[in-house]
Amino acid sequence: MRKWVVSGSIGGLLMAGMMLAADKKEGDAAKGKEVFEQCSVCHNTDNDEKKIGPSLKGLYKRDKLKNGKKVADDSVLAVINAGGNGMPSYADLLSEAEKKNVIAYLKTL
Repeated sequence: MRKWVVSGSIGGLLMAGMMLAADKKEGDAAKGKEVFEQCSVCHNTDNDEKKIGPSLKGLYKRDKLKNGKKVADDSVLAVINAGGNGMPSYADLLSEAEKKNVIAYLKTL
């Protein structure tokens, strides 16, 4: 009986750890929205109207980015890191966690 309790407890802890790791991998949309405030100077999220940069409303529902690449986490991250067309590079301005959070937020639009 004792082995079952210990095994069950260990299994539960492993599952909890895996769930926390998945959350960290995916990012936090609420935190991403806060970080995105600096991006909202140039990008709309509530309508399709272009500001300085393109609207990001429904970004993850689109087939392709403006650069022609498929909309996916890695291609969106590449744009965040590299910038381009007047957008500065955020490779060194945002932490990896902040970038994941922004991507999580963009997925909610």
